[in-house]
Amino acid sequence: MTQPLFEPFDFEKPIYTIQEKIEELMRISEETGVDFQSEIDKLSARAEAFRMNVYKNLQPKEKVQIARHPQRPSAIEVIRQLSPQTWFELHGDRAGQDDQAVVGGIIEFLDRPVMVVGTQKGRGMKENLVHNFGMPNPEGYRKAMRLFSHANKFGMPIVTLIDTPGAYPGIAAEQHGIGIAIAHNIREMARLRVPIVSIVLGEGCSGGALGIGVANEIYMLEHALYTVISPEGCASILWRSPEYAAQAAESLKITAQDLFAFEMIEGIIPEPLGGAHYDPQMTIESVRSSLLSSLTTLTQLSPEELVEQRYQKFRKIGAFEESVLTR
Repeated sequence: MTQPLFEPFDFEKPIYTIQEKIEELMRISEETGVDFQSEIDKLSARAEAFRMNVYKNLQPKEKVQIARHPQRPSAIEVIRQLSPQTWFELHGDRAGQDDQAVVGGIIEFLDRPVMVVGTQKGRGMKENLVHNFGMPNPEGYRKAMRLFSHANKFGMPIVTLIDTPGAYPGIAAEQHGIGIAIAHNIREMARLRVPIVSIVLGEGCSGGALGIGVANEIYMLEHALYTVISPEGCASILWRSPEYAAQAAESLKITAQDLFAFEMIEGIIPEPLGGAHYDPQMTIESVRSSLLSSLTTLTQLSPEELVEQRYQKFRKIGAFEESVLTR
């Protein structure tokens, strides 16, 4: 029997149950010589239709699971595929620390240097410990800001790749000024005079994501999430239990489709059927295409226009019109 590439989520298990029945019919047909091809074809068509329907109608809680899949393309994998021959990685915050939850450096894209900065998770426990599960400390945001300032000085466009459950919530991070570091990044990114494009690869949670996410244009992978707080954190506050995370995910409106409808992001980058982990290379090519289009447009704007466009983009978030109902 063909084994699934990955341990299936609960909502995926019926897909593999149907596939097992198809393979069983094929085995019986081969052993007995009885022709079951007509039944196999019908069952295969049903299986494909069911599979497409499952992924087309995912609930927010299911998208959260896909967004957190450990085999989704990471920032480093995207960087290396965007610029296979040229990636000059830069380290450190120039104050003695090099937070590995934030990676960045210069690549060649559109025949010009581009600064890329991203939050990096790991593959397995060893790598996750090295990268602190993608949760930056204050030093990580200071490192990112150093690279942003370097790009600004030399007129390089900036690309940020976001995949983080949030900034590190430890005592040491608080002692070292995590709130100030994020706030400083938000303020200074708003002032940068070069194009900035942000792409949410998986999770984009809280200020930890916004600390590298003040951009002219923001894109999300199809099953990524972008939210002020994780569903579990929200559930713990509102319902006093993380068991209500599914309800929180629905209420928070954290999916790419929700945020695009709210005009908070500029576009949704398609993923292979089932999620980016089924075909990372195809996903990264889609990322490349979106970046190519976005940077081609943004590089036509003057520094003053870039700053103003970015300012107006964030000023309009949450704007509403108040109406008075009359009888």
